[in-house]
Amino acid sequence: MDFEVPLGNDPVSIRRRVEALERVLERAFVVPGIRREVGLDAVIGLVPVAGDLIAAAMGLYIVWEARNLGMSKWQLARMTANVGFDTLVGAIPVAGDLFDFLFRSNSRNLKIIRKHLDKHHPHTRVIDA
Repeated sequence: MDFEVPLGNDPVSIRRRVEALERVLERAFVVPGIRREVGLDAVIGLVPVAGDLIAAAMGLYIVWEARNLGMSKWQLARMTANVGFDTLVGAIPVAGDLFDFLFRSNSRNLKIIRKHLDKHHPHTRVIDA
């Protein structure tokens, strides 16, 4: 797995950055016993208030990168709503922490970005073997 994150503003670089951040936020490691992938979003969400705000800021970075791609206001609004919903429900003690393991706003947002990139910048696609 390649962990080099490009710094450019071209669609390929943005795609790789967003995919890397989504991997860290949603699928960084596997919980032993239940074999469930979790990431930094769920872990830092365990810290009351500050953890949820930090996770929201990282999620909003993905939305900012989508804006840099020239995505529509509707797509950006959907992505922002995903982050907002995740943050609001995630802020509820205990139930919100469980919710963070199930609702992956960053994965949903990555799916929206990939769909946009595949349509408007097909050269950014990477075929996994």
